[in-house]
Amino acid sequence: MPWTKIYSNKEEFEKAAAGSTLRGITYKEAILEATSRMLEQDKSVFVIGEGVDDAGGVFGTTKNLHLKFGKDRVMDSPLAENGITGIAIGAAISGMRPILVHMRVDFLPLTLDQIINHAAKWHYMFGGKLSVPLVVRAIIGRGWGSAAQHSQSLPSLFTNIPGLRVLMPATPYDAKGLLRAAVYDGNPVIIIEHRWLYDHMGHVPEDDYTVPIGKGIVRREGKDATVVGISYMAYEAMRAAEALSKEGIETEVIDPRTVKPLDMGLIIESVKKTGRLVIADTGWKECSVGAEIVARIMEESCGILKAPVVRVNLPETPTPASPALEKAYYPGVDHIISAVKKTIQK
Repeated sequence: MPWTKIYSNKEEFEKAAAGSTLRGITYKEAILEATSRMLEQDKSVFVIGEGVDDAGGVFGTTKNLHLKFGKDRVMDSPLAENGITGIAIGAAISGMRPILVHMRVDFLPLTLDQIINHAAKWHYMFGGKLSVPLVVRAIIGRGWGSAAQHSQSLPSLFTNIPGLRVLMPATPYDAKGLLRAAVYDGNPVIIIEHRWLYDHMGHVPEDDYTVPIGKGIVRREGKDATVVGISYMAYEAMRAAEALSKEGIETEVIDPRTVKPLDMGLIIESVKKTGRLVIADTGWKECSVGAEIVARIMEESCGILKAPVVRVNLPETPTPASPALEKAYYPGVDHIISAVKKTIQK
C-alpha cells in the first residue's frame, strides 16, 4: 500500500494496510507530530497563534504542545492578526523559525500588509542578505455553517505575490513532510490546510523527512483524462476516478501539493498523454489557481488538448450558512465525474 493513497478514515486505512507494518496516523496528527519534533530538535522553532494552547489545540494540530514545551515556545496570541504577524516576521529575520497559526484563512486578509509588503519583499529589498523563514498555517473548510466570513478558500490572494510560497497538502504524509520543508525553506511560506482532511488517515513514517516544495505527484495513473485535484479536491478526484473506472474511463489524478510554485511539467506531461484536463479547485473560478494552470498550458503546450478544459469550482457567490444551501454550494465527486465525461464527449 503506497503512501500516496488517501483514506478518509481509520477503517479504510486498516483494511488497505492489513498484513503490513505500515503506520497510519491522521492528517492532524501528522501536523502535530512534525511540529512537536521540530520544537524538540530546534530551539529556534516556536508556535504562535490564537488558541494554540487551548484544550482542542487548533483542531488537534497543536494539542498539548504548550504543556510539553512551555508557553514561551507555544504561545497564545490576542485577536490582533496584523500585529502578531509583524512580531512573527520580526522573530524570523532575527534568526527564529516561527510557525504562525491562523485558525481560519479568513483572518489572513487582516495580515496582508505584513505578509505582502514586508515578509514577501525583504529578501529582495536587502539584496539577498536577509531571509524571512516564516511559516503561516491557515485553515479552510466547510460544513459547519461558518458562512461567508469563516469558510473561504483564498490561496489566489497569495499565489500572485512574488516572494511567497503557497502549499496545499492533501495527505497526512505530505502534511508532515511539507511542514518540515516549509520551516527550513528560508522563505515565507503559506500552508493552507483543509479541515475536512484532518481526520483522513494515511501512512506516515515516524522518521523525519521532507516533501520537496514545487513537486506534484501522480496519485492515480490513467489514459483518458487528467484531473488536477487541489487540496481536499484531490480526495474527491480519487473517488471520481474509481467510479469512472467502473464505466471504462481511466482517469489520471494529479495532486500539485504546492500551488506556488506549480509543478507544471508534471501536469503538462499528463495532459500530453490524455489530451483532456479537468481542474478541481477548492475556491472560486476567476483568477484562481485553476485559471493559472489553464493559462500556462495555453502558453507552453496549447496543441496537446483534444477538448476544452473543464473547471470545477465554487459558484461565484459568498458561502451560505444554511446546511441545505451548503450542500448545493460545494462541488464534489459527482461534479468531477460530470466534468470528465464532458471532456470525453468533445
